[in-house]
Amino acid sequence: MSRAEYTARINRVIDHIGDHLEDELHLADLARIAAFSRFHFHRIFTAHTNETLKRFIQRLRLERAASQLHKNPGKSITEIALDCGFSSSATFARAFKSRFAVSATEWRQKVPYGTDSNPGKMNGKDGQGNHNQGKEFLIEATYLGPRQQHWRVEMKGNTNLEAKVTVRTLPAMHVAYLRHIGPYQGDPELFGRLWEKMCRWAGPRGLLNPPKTQMLCVYEDDPNVTKDEKLRLDVCITIDEDTPIDGEFGKRTLRGGEYAVAHFELLPHQYGDAWNAVYGGWLPQSGYQPDDRPAFELMLGSPEQHPEGKHVVEICVPVRPL
Repeated sequence: MSRAEYTARINRVIDHIGDHLEDELHLADLARIAAFSRFHFHRIFTAHTNETLKRFIQRLRLERAASQLHKNPGKSITEIALDCGFSSSATFARAFKSRFAVSATEWRQKVPYGTDSNPGKMNGKDGQGNHNQGKEFLIEATYLGPRQQHWRVEMKGNTNLEAKVTVRTLPAMHVAYLRHIGPYQGDPELFGRLWEKMCRWAGPRGLLNPPKTQMLCVYEDDPNVTKDEKLRLDVCITIDEDTPIDGEFGKRTLRGGEYAVAHFELLPHQYGDAWNAVYGGWLPQSGYQPDDRPAFELMLGSPEQHPEGKHVVEICVPVRPL
């Protein structure tokens, strides 16, 4: 069995854990998902992730809770604890303070959500944009219908970014992914290598069929909470549900639902500021709050096709009403 096959099997387990953090997760079930013997699975998982299975699950639950404490100020700490898979608020309180050295209440009060807590802080295209100082956000809202709203977002300052933001219902998407775990801030070469590897794999298999095939970068973790070396990034292409996958590539379904979709035309150094425009400018004035699904970037055009060499991107943030 190749190293790529081991990677793919462990990634299936990581996907399952991320989708079921609120549930009881048993070693035997996870070993079955990985198609490894339960007697050897734990050692294989630890060798691959540098964390024991128990520590990995605990870390993801705590990081999700820490992120929700900022994102969902109206939700009680007990509700968040139970939704993240903790058996009681007391168990959660002990684990949270052990991990973050402050109580959940202190954490919630420490950093207001919408300043730094966004994937753009760590976006690999630029490594900038992790602060809003000196930026002014102007929001204009126009209703297009009973279920859809449209905004123009303008960021004044050094960037002069403009975006069109709509809230709309996106369908579930089946994707093939190539996963990177580790830092990606300020590393456009990393993104280039990942996309090159994806295209070398997908092209000969007839899976690159624009405009039907969509290309995405999915960010699983909150970079204000997760350490750089544990951040998960998936570069993805959309596929049919029954498409066979091999090697180190994985297959997953991105859940549909309501998303804030912000349309940008960006130079490589502007990605972080674009994420800040959504989280720090649009979101606090929108009447929405982030949902628990991962945010992603939808690539609509390459810079080679743009007259100014810009990336045409839609930043998609899952939302629900406040």
